[in-house]
Amino acid sequence: MNLEALRHSASHIMADAVKRLYPKAKLGIGPAISDGFYYDFDIEESIKPEDLERIEVEMKKIVKENTKFTCQEIPKKEATSLFKKLGEDYKLELIEGIKDSKVSIYRHGNFIDLCKGPHVNTTGEAKVFKLLSLAGAYWRGLETNPMLQRIYGTAFEKKEDLDEFLKMREEAQKRDHRILGKKLDLFSFNLEMGAGLVLYHPKGALMRTVIEDYLKREHLKRGYELVISPHIFKSDIWIESGHYEYYKENMYIFEIEGKEFAVKPMNCPGHILVYRSHKRSYRDLPLRLFELGSVYRHEKSGVLHGLLRVRGFTQDDAHIFCLREQVESEISDIIDFVEETLKVFGFNEYSVEISTKPKKYIGADEDWKEAQEALQNTLKKKKIPYEINEGEGAFYGPKIDIKLKDALGRQWQCATIQCDFALPERFKLKYTDKDGKEKRPIMLHRVILGSMERFIGALIEHYGGNFPIWLAPVQVCIIPITRSENGYAEKVKKALAEKDIRVFLDSRDEKMQKKIRERELEKIPYLIILGKREEKESAVSIRSKAKGDLGKMALDKFLNIVNEEIESKK
Repeated sequence: MNLEALRHSASHIMADAVKRLYPKAKLGIGPAISDGFYYDFDIEESIKPEDLERIEVEMKKIVKENTKFTCQEIPKKEATSLFKKLGEDYKLELIEGIKDSKVSIYRHGNFIDLCKGPHVNTTGEAKVFKLLSLAGAYWRGLETNPMLQRIYGTAFEKKEDLDEFLKMREEAQKRDHRILGKKLDLFSFNLEMGAGLVLYHPKGALMRTVIEDYLKREHLKRGYELVISPHIFKSDIWIESGHYEYYKENMYIFEIEGKEFAVKPMNCPGHILVYRSHKRSYRDLPLRLFELGSVYRHEKSGVLHGLLRVRGFTQDDAHIFCLREQVESEISDIIDFVEETLKVFGFNEYSVEISTKPKKYIGADEDWKEAQEALQNTLKKKKIPYEINEGEGAFYGPKIDIKLKDALGRQWQCATIQCDFALPERFKLKYTDKDGKEKRPIMLHRVILGSMERFIGALIEHYGGNFPIWLAPVQVCIIPITRSENGYAEKVKKALAEKDIRVFLDSRDEKMQKKIRERELEKIPYLIILGKREEKESAVSIRSKAKGDLGKMALDKFLNIVNEEIESKK
């Protein structure tokens, strides 16, 4: 059975059930999506989570009726008359935007919907379903349009598959980075500051710093040079790059002293200006410029989602300026860099897409063809399978998108490699070749982890907050049994800190068991328990998050255990 057809059919069954329970409801759209389906409704009453069960009961009645799904193509004028009679204003708007003279409708029983399909044969085939959640959604995604009520659900051919999905969903909810971020005191959002802007707390900032320090070291090892560019540029730069024309609606633009500026949505123009600041020879290339660059993009409020979709974020961004003959080897090195980095962070699987020329683009068609071939050739040589994502490239070049898979098998957008002939042309970049002639370099845009915010969100959910020790904001917590051990605890803390171990001393006047319980909930890798015996023997008693009670040992032995674990990054 076609899963998309099954889920699309379930969305129609749900819409029929809602119309039976809420006769005045107006229909929006109801597509199948990657893990289920949804339908948007304009309903005067507010649907609550407890109402989903009532809608499910009505859906089961429709399934039991086992009515046939039938498709019919009718003239556009007839469709307009039909949906006007039904009072379906949103469907009328959709019909108006259809260019063909005929439109497709689907019926089952008395329910009629504007739809291209696909569907199963009868409602009786969609027995295994579950309604999952509610959300608000602007009609057609525009904030100026009415807010509709969206109901999400899923459907499967077999009950076992649904049970497995619900089990995984429950596990995913436990790992939700927004919940764990609050529990572990890593970050927060504050509407006083502005939607989609992340406030890192000390532990979250420390964890991010550990990741950034690792990235800087690895880039320097691989021949990249560090640069820092400003957060704002005059609009002239964005006009020259094409961002002003193709990306303006996502940019924050303001005027000061009679001049227009924009907060940077991307780092590439700054790196281009660094390249252009000197005369370049073919001997200087490839030139690899790296920046942990913060950018700001005006995402619609309806799509903001924790760390995964924000308005302000930092990218591990680099731009490589190279000769034509260097392009494929540079792309190959980037892919190797991505693979090695993902393994270090505990991700062993990924998938690859090539995103091709969009409808609106800059540059010559032959350059786009050559750029896409360079990306494809590199993947073929490395025997990496990929899919084509038609029309989803950047406006200046095609790209490779690498999506990592987490512990639950979910995909997260990670690395991107873009091959760009257009911006070097726009900015008149040049180098002197062996023959003394001036030529254009090729520019590769790339990120390894991508958005730091999104990657940290993925890390939190991948590990469920149980980070490996090298990433954990607090690696060791010291818990004295009584106040009298506080002096010894301070000495142990100092010894650990001198070895660059991130250590916290919990010297509160609380019961030991309470302190242990609280620190275990914070998922700290090691707890050191100090009592009179430990102080007398200059020893430490250790509790490991992974291995349980390790007993008493010399401090030096514990330091060796921790340092080896940190060095191994496991």
